[in-house]
Amino acid sequence: MNHIFSVVVHKEKKYYVAECPEIGTVSQGKTIEEAIKNLKEATELYLEEFPVKKTSKPFISFFEVTTYGKTSKAIRT
Repeated sequence: MNHIFSVVVHKEKKYYVAECPEIGTVSQGKTIEEAIKNLKEATELYLEEFPVKKTSKPFISFFEVTTYGKTSKAIRT
C-alpha cells in the first residue's frame, strides 16, 4: 500500500535536513533531492518495524516573530 507523507527541508551548515512530520523520521543529504531520497529510505525502513495505522495530514502555516538582536546580559536575581 502506498502512502503520501509530507517533508520539511531546511539547511544546516553544509547539509540539507529533511523531516517527515507525520512519522517523525529525519535524514540529511548534500542536496535537497538527496535529503528527500534518504528520508524516503529511512521512512520505509522505519515503517517495516512500526507499520502506520492511520495518519492525518499536518496543517502547514507560517508565523512571524520580531527579534531584537543578541542579548548577552544574564538576568540576576
